[in-house]
Amino acid sequence: MTMGDSKDGGIPINLVLGSGGARGLTHIGVVRVLQEQGYRIKSITGCSMGALVGALLVSGHLDDYEKWVTQLTRWDVFRFLDISLLGRSGMVKGDKLMERLGEWLAGVQMESLEIPLTVVAADIVSRKEVWISRGDLLEAVRASIAVPGVFTPLVKHGRVLVDGGILNPLPIPPARMENSTITVAVSLSGQEVHQPFGDLSVNVPAEIEEEKQIKQQEEQLKEDRHAPIEGFLDSLQRYFGRDRVEENDDPAQSGGGEPPGDFTPITEQPALTDVMLGMFNTMQDTIARHQLAGNPPDILIDIPCNICQSHEFHRAAELIPAGAFWARRALEDQRNSFR
Repeated sequence: MTMGDSKDGGIPINLVLGSGGARGLTHIGVVRVLQEQGYRIKSITGCSMGALVGALLVSGHLDDYEKWVTQLTRWDVFRFLDISLLGRSGMVKGDKLMERLGEWLAGVQMESLEIPLTVVAADIVSRKEVWISRGDLLEAVRASIAVPGVFTPLVKHGRVLVDGGILNPLPIPPARMENSTITVAVSLSGQEVHQPFGDLSVNVPAEIEEEKQIKQQEEQLKEDRHAPIEGFLDSLQRYFGRDRVEENDDPAQSGGGEPPGDFTPITEQPALTDVMLGMFNTMQDTIARHQLAGNPPDILIDIPCNICQSHEFHRAAELIPAGAFWARRALEDQRNSFR
């Protein structure tokens, strides 16, 4: 299909939003650019954070969410995580987060949406993907964002639903919905780059940079006031497996041979949650690249996988403009390919 405008205004697209934790905040910047450049979203398929951003967009609350998430500090993010030491299926219940999202999504039935939305989760009992396009919107999102072992899964109708990224982190429909509609996919598993935020001198508006500095100052004050609590959190980290590495754990001293030249010694064992998220991200990034090789979209917008850590939702003010940067880059490359 050519890149010409459709007769009823705008270029019709089917939008696919991939999985990737906090990297998914870049989806917001991508959506803004698509809208600015005349693309008309006719349907959305989303997984995990892609499902959340898609749900907020089609329900008309993406602006509200963006305003809220760009004000979050690291401490705010922690407050929304219901840490449960006794949870058998996940360390984070997510009730506080879902209450907040419920202010925008509760009571919305997916059948009533003007723009069709499909949310992808995974049923760990049947070991199959579950594509949800009917029913309660908030429940569908809750299922799709449940990272295994971290967030408790959604159990419903005999299914145990978790983040669809374990099976399909970039859910491109196998058959194009309409021959006249372009499929635009946003992958959060792009190759690492030296400047994952792009040209920051252009990418981040001055007012956002100023707000960021103010937030950092406020966060430092909060951290000073919460020093005793931080001590408790450190003990939690140790409880979940974060211990100092003994000197005899040095690879060069334990029979593992000399480390590579660019090897940086680790002074701490990573926390259990860091290990689990790292494993999950590595798995879904690999799956996404294989999927793209076998079923490429018409337009691919790649977000570098090293743009942030999965849990860094307090960096929204940087990540959203970065998403816009990579969207403009991909769309410009696409236009150049037709010249």
